[in-house]
Amino acid sequence: MGTLVNGTIPAMKCPKNVAMMKATSNGVFDGESPLDFAFPLVILQICLVVAVTRSLAFLLRPMRQPRVVAEIIGGILLGPSALGRITSYKNSIFPARSLTVLDTLANLGLLLFLFLVGLEIDLTSLRRTGKKAISIAAAGMLLPFGMGIVTSFAFPEASSSGDNSKVVPFIIFMGVALSITAFGVLARILAELKLLTTDLGRISMSAAAINDVAAWVLLALAVSLSGDRNSPLVPLWVLLSGIAFVIACFLIVPRIFKLIARRCPEGEPIGEMYVCVALCSVLIAGFATDAIGIHAIFGAFVMGVLFPKGHFADAIVEKIEDLVMGLLLPLYFVMSGLKTDITTIQGVKSWGRLALVIVTACFGKIVGTVSAALVCKVGLRESVVLGVLMNTKGLVELIVLNIGKDRKVLSDQTFAIMVLMAIFTTFITTPIVLGLYKPSEATQMHSSVSYNYKNRKYRRKIENDDEGEKTQQLKVLVCLQSSKDIDPMMKVIEATRGSNETKERFCVYVMHLTQLSERPSSIRMVQKARRNGLPFWNKKRETSSAVTVAFEASSKLSSVSVRSVTAISPLSTIHEDICSSADSKRATFVILPFHKQWRSLEREFETVRSEYQGINKRVLENSPCSVGILVDRGLGDNNSSNFSLSVNVLFFGGCDDREALVYGLRMAEHPGINLTVVVISGLERSRFDILEAQETSIYSVDEQFLAAIKKRANATRFEERTVESTEEVVEIIRKFCECDLLLVGRSSKGTMVSRLTVMKIECPELGSVGNLIVSNEISTSVSVLVVQQYTGKSPSVVGSVTVPVVETP
Repeated sequence: MGTLVNGTIPAMKCPKNVAMMKATSNGVFDGESPLDFAFPLVILQICLVVAVTRSLAFLLRPMRQPRVVAEIIGGILLGPSALGRITSYKNSIFPARSLTVLDTLANLGLLLFLFLVGLEIDLTSLRRTGKKAISIAAAGMLLPFGMGIVTSFAFPEASSSGDNSKVVPFIIFMGVALSITAFGVLARILAELKLLTTDLGRISMSAAAINDVAAWVLLALAVSLSGDRNSPLVPLWVLLSGIAFVIACFLIVPRIFKLIARRCPEGEPIGEMYVCVALCSVLIAGFATDAIGIHAIFGAFVMGVLFPKGHFADAIVEKIEDLVMGLLLPLYFVMSGLKTDITTIQGVKSWGRLALVIVTACFGKIVGTVSAALVCKVGLRESVVLGVLMNTKGLVELIVLNIGKDRKVLSDQTFAIMVLMAIFTTFITTPIVLGLYKPSEATQMHSSVSYNYKNRKYRRKIENDDEGEKTQQLKVLVCLQSSKDIDPMMKVIEATRGSNETKERFCVYVMHLTQLSERPSSIRMVQKARRNGLPFWNKKRETSSAVTVAFEASSKLSSVSVRSVTAISPLSTIHEDICSSADSKRATFVILPFHKQWRSLEREFETVRSEYQGINKRVLENSPCSVGILVDRGLGDNNSSNFSLSVNVLFFGGCDDREALVYGLRMAEHPGINLTVVVISGLERSRFDILEAQETSIYSVDEQFLAAIKKRANATRFEERTVESTEEVVEIIRKFCECDLLLVGRSSKGTMVSRLTVMKIECPELGSVGNLIVSNEISTSVSVLVVQQYTGKSPSVVGSVTVPVVETP
């Protein structure tokens, strides 16, 4: 009896003279079972793996566990520890003779994934890493590495009875396994906990990146020393050959790919030939390192690190990452589970070794990190949280363990112990961090400090002799869902900047909303954003995305201060990033894009992603300042050199309408803006309206507000319309929709508006008037900005008239 897969799955043995499986069958009608043939069987295995791992990931989602935990547990359940103990299942679904094909696909997925990981590493940014992160990474790795060496002597592999040629590799494998921090898994956990934008998140990400690079170097050393060697000089030749390979790649690879990148202009599709050349280079590099005696993944990783970053690398990632992350990489996790037989952990000594490894891993990593963090003057609680975060294990841990098992450095029992340790340390990270450091506490502390700020609406003082007010800064946070939102948002920002004589400075924060996934592209965006500052705000303008380039070009032309950001979060919680960023940046106004996109030819809306409607609703509910939702219907199509827009404001009454009007007055300061204010009121007030007016003084506030505006806004055109029915309201709205941009309040007040609410409202975030304009009731293609004022109890100042207001939602 012998093992089929490098001696890695002794629980699934078959005779040495077993016949190889044929690839395809002739079908069940010809009397052949698909399970007896390699290709249909591997299809069934992949489908089973995806179904089990995705189901477990869904069940673990409420506990905010990364998907790698579900994939490892899924492999254990499918392997000899659980279902693999059923003989009929093992012989039919995962027979030993089929595992070579499955293991080959898994390693191919791992090789391509390591290439993608290499694409994420920017050597230039690593050189810029601060001393604090370097110190924390060094201390957080040296102490657990040393404790891992000591702990290794508690295992039979390091005892005198073991193979002497495997002792040194085993010690190094144990040290690396206990000192690793999983960068990708850590990024996911930090994003889930909303800690990526904090100092704690930036330190831990930088330290984890340094930790990963050091771990790969040590792992290469361990691999070069492992294996069946007939001569003591063989490990030396392997190590020297590996160094020569890396040097040759550093000298040759960047030059070749830079030449290819020049032939692929940005903005144009990458040719199929260039993609094939890149992928074949990765496979050749993997073959070379495997021939040297180092695992093939090292060659792929080196190619990824040296690959020129930019649109060429992004195009390759987009083409292969879905296949790798969705199908091939889960196979590697499952293969790890199939190799894990928990039943081999028997007796007090075995379970004692498991407890020893867990305690050693946690103690060494946490104590080392906490000690270095305290020396670097990080708070005690933050230092402990940082230590727990750095103790996260994941893919790199499994790679180390699998290579060790394939090289026969780790026994079945030791492998099972180390896999359970990796699952345990990763599983406990999120609960412990949430218990020690709740992001909401920091938010509440910041909210109490900025309470006065939150209760300020967008109320520019039309006349103010205070020199301090003349130098105040208007800050607007603009959110983008896709590149199609750039042009219309730029038009709104250009209109909002006012004239060159405007005394109030104008600053725009541009936030690109991106859904967080476990793909390398999401980690890459995290890394790019992390290099740009809090919360990934681009202060030095180092990024080259279309969003940043477009808005920075606008800022150079119009003297607008622009800062860009990428918000990477699950869509269910991305509104928290928007609100917290608006709060931390003290933004006065947030502009969101409508969740539907306008199709000019068909003259209708298309729902691209319905999830963004929920995001807009949650931002309206939780925003610390006023909010506007831009419904674009061709506002950005006009790209003439002379900027001009006709803007109308519909004023019925209420705080939201007042906010929309004041925002329109800001636009009217721009020389290219022609503003018209349409005041719509009814002849009579119902008894309910009179009672409401007595309770809230809403009409007196509106009247005083309009009087103050008319006295000072001489260049603004005012139109007053008195209506008796909703039909007249609809007709007036239709008439004044003949403009480029229409400003309306979300919760307009008045008799006529209350009658409009009887109509069907498909988009509550737009309010009754906004829904009417967007609906088919009014045939128009005008773009609409629906405004909601931040509600609270504070005085509003308009000119020299101070009006006490009790705002109503």
